Amino acid sequence: MLLRLLLREVKRIAADHSLVLTLLLAPLVYVFFYGSIYQYKAEEEVPIAVVDDDRTGLSQTLITQIDNSQMVNVALRTTLEGAKESMYQGHTQGFLYIEKGMEQKVLSLQQADMVLAVNAARFLPSSEVAGAITQIGLTVGAGVRLQYLQKKGMNTEMSMQEVMPVNVDYRPMFNSRSDYGTFLLPGLIAMILQQTLLIGLAGGSAAERQRGSISEWMQMAGGNASVALWGKGLFYFLLFCAYAYFFLTVNFRVLELEILGSGWELAIITVIFLLSLIPMGIFTGLLFKSQLLATQLMVFSTYPIFLITGYSWPLSEMPPFVKAVSYLLPITPFLGLYQGVVQQGAHITDRLPDLYHLLGLWCFYAAICLWKMRSLYKPNAVAHAV
Repeated sequence: MLLRLLLREVKRIAADHSLVLTLLLAPLVYVFFYGSIYQYKAEEEVPIAVVDDDRTGLSQTLITQIDNSQMVNVALRTTLEGAKESMYQGHTQGFLYIEKGMEQKVLSLQQADMVLAVNAARFLPSSEVAGAITQIGLTVGAGVRLQYLQKKGMNTEMSMQEVMPVNVDYRPMFNSRSDYGTFLLPGLIAMILQQTLLIGLAGGSAAERQRGSISEWMQMAGGNASVALWGKGLFYFLLFCAYAYFFLTVNFRVLELEILGSGWELAIITVIFLLSLIPMGIFTGLLFKSQLLATQLMVFSTYPIFLITGYSWPLSEMPPFVKAVSYLLPITPFLGLYQGVVQQGAHITDRLPDLYHLLGLWCFYAAICLWKMRSLYKPNAVAHAV
């Protein structure tokens, strides 16, 4: 019976060009297109201007070190007014002002100031540039003071303690370069998997109601709503299991993304995720009598859903209503599990609340989907061949 329902769904999809494009073409196009946008993962060689009023060996060394860094490109050496104008025109993303007398202050163990103005309207490169220049400035300044103290007769160990009484050993874990692409791409791939599945399921289910074929679908399952649900969903489950495997192997390799945790645990949570999406997508589609309207709703909901999952912005900082909506989405707990396994090397047992949440949503959507299917089923209705 499940096989008959599977074949029925294949025939219906093959006859609907919009579903063919959504289910067979869109997932591959989206994942490669969005992946190509972020394949470099981090912005490098961010252009800045430098205003050097000190014009000493120390200031030249500092500028050279900054220009040699991977993150920053010293695109212009100019006056203060010229640096401001360059930033306003968009030619540079900020400027560094080195005050007159900086070298003298450093050598006399006084505090010297540099002014770094960045275009914070583009917060990602501005924060990276600020971090890189700050670190270079501290390093160069410490090196000068180290040489000064050694000339005064201190040994290297004592000089280091004087220059750096506290040494911060900074070690970014799980994303060693702290780049945006490595953070964003895994979540984006999961979102593509969910939305293309939901669009296909909602559109296909709404088409059943629009064409009056729900009774035929249910009668083929012997009037058993559970068999009808999973018989229809079997094709989608098998197809998107194949997509998930492809994305997590081929796409991850092409995009140079790592899976730090267990592949088996990742497979388990992905299967549960897909099983929770199937009744959710069918239920959503059965709420509409128009296939076009259901498809449009799911397409328009893609970006808002991604924003409220807690992946790009913490759930704790969202309004209560938005958090409540987010908790109803299977992708919210899934991303917690998925990010833990993929990006942090965690185990499922480390994220049990997310696992229970995902299992609970699977049961919830299965229950309301079965209720909706039974409410629309009319046993005495004449089945229509579509």
